[in-house]
Amino acid sequence: MKVRSLKRDKVNVVTLGCSKNLVDSEVLMGQLRANEFDVAHESEQDDSNIIIVNTCGFIDNAKQESIDTILRYAEAKESGQIDKLYVTGCLSQRYKDSLEAEIPQVDAYFGTLELPQLLKKLEADYKHELIGERLLTTPSHYAYFKIAEGCNRPCSFCAIPLMRGKHVDRPIEDLVKEASRLASMGTKELVLIAQDLTYYGLQHYGERKLADLLKNLSDVNGIEWIRMQYAYPSQFPMEVFDVMNERDNICKYLDMPLQHISDNMLKTMRRGISKRRTIELVDQIRQRVPDIALRTTLIAGHPGETDQDFQELYDWVEETRFDRLGIFTYSHEDNTHSYTLEDNVPEEVKQDRADAIMELQQGISVEMNEEKVGNTYKVLFDRKESGYFVGRTQYDSPEVDNEVLVPADSNYVRLGDFANVKITDASDFDLYGEVVN
Repeated sequence: MKVRSLKRDKVNVVTLGCSKNLVDSEVLMGQLRANEFDVAHESEQDDSNIIIVNTCGFIDNAKQESIDTILRYAEAKESGQIDKLYVTGCLSQRYKDSLEAEIPQVDAYFGTLELPQLLKKLEADYKHELIGERLLTTPSHYAYFKIAEGCNRPCSFCAIPLMRGKHVDRPIEDLVKEASRLASMGTKELVLIAQDLTYYGLQHYGERKLADLLKNLSDVNGIEWIRMQYAYPSQFPMEVFDVMNERDNICKYLDMPLQHISDNMLKTMRRGISKRRTIELVDQIRQRVPDIALRTTLIAGHPGETDQDFQELYDWVEETRFDRLGIFTYSHEDNTHSYTLEDNVPEEVKQDRADAIMELQQGISVEMNEEKVGNTYKVLFDRKESGYFVGRTQYDSPEVDNEVLVPADSNYVRLGDFANVKITDASDFDLYGEVVN
């Protein structure tokens, strides 16, 4: 008598959107692996019979990418290529009812905080003892490190509180435990992320605790770089910069999305900070840490943005000379306060304004990079590509910032290791150099 062997389920997790979503996928995969599932992340093999799409719902382009991805796997399910399709994440949190009606081929939709329910659907147990553990999708030498969930800020344009809920801190002791575990696995760099790093501590401890968290993480053996992304400018805890100056393993780097500079737009956007205070804050940060690299993100074309508002923004970017800068065109998001305003800046004007800022920033970046030629920097190497070892200085975050390229035919480095590199040439967003002893 022949016994038919049951094919083991294999899960492919597909992640869309930001690094915070990526961490959620890594936690999900860690739980699945602990439940003895065969799990992969964005596998290019067609051998997975269960697909989980972790969606983004931040702006129109991201929502469309998420919908297109769901539809592609829905077709695969209809044609028998996969058995089950599940959708989770921000888009699913925000538009669950509409998605269920429009794409019924999906077996179940889950929100951003429904990991236990998703696991239950897969007949897997949610293992509380695994909190803080995950399967890294990044190279093992760096990890995105989520210190809080949700956001309490009232920004008029932002739908994140609708998708992620109120701000909830993770306790310092839990974060130190996770950092220690990552370090034991070879992680050397922690990229601190949250919807708002600045708010850290207020929910759990009743006071801002980002500086204390940095001190505790800095003490973890094996962690050589700690960098901060997504810090809100209003009521910034300035003691953070004392810690940055005291501790060698805290990168002199800060990502602080400022969004705009004209008082008219800052008030309309409900940012809780004025032009004068923003300029003072940037000046104070640079006085405290003169060699800090400041990254910011801006929005072009928010409802009510006049030519004068944009000119103010342009002039300020020109004067301030950010080390790194990105800009989005405004996306009219339903159920936000800005959605009650007329989306009165034409799309082509939004794009022209964004392009003008990026062209300006490109010139600033070229000049700043050229000033680095002849200097030597500690570089962490991420990958080998097109004949170069590619790495980053402490002034650059993975995937979004400048990179250092070292010719592979005349240099040797191990990926995931640090090396000192003397800069020999510069372009708009890259530095070129040679390894020195």
